Amino acid sequence: MADILKAIRSSTSGAKIIGVMGDDNLPYDRLLVSLRKLEEKGFIKRKDGPSLYYLNKKGMDFLVEFEKLERPARAFGIEL
Repeated sequence: MADILKAIRSSTSGAKIIGVMGDDNLPYDRLLVSLRKLEEKGFIKRKDGPSLYYLNKKGMDFLVEFEKLERPARAFGIEL
């Protein structure tokens, strides 16, 4: 899920499904399930119809905290 959030964050003008799918190498049907879960939990929001996704504050806060854990884990050879 963090990879999906990172892909959405990297797009300043809204992330399209095809862009997130390519960044994360996820099949379309699995990506839709993940996007729906992230939207239901309040990490992302959908605008301009069903095609553009944006991080909201909760999603950005999660990524900041996740990356704080990710850096030291990688230093020890642990992939989160």
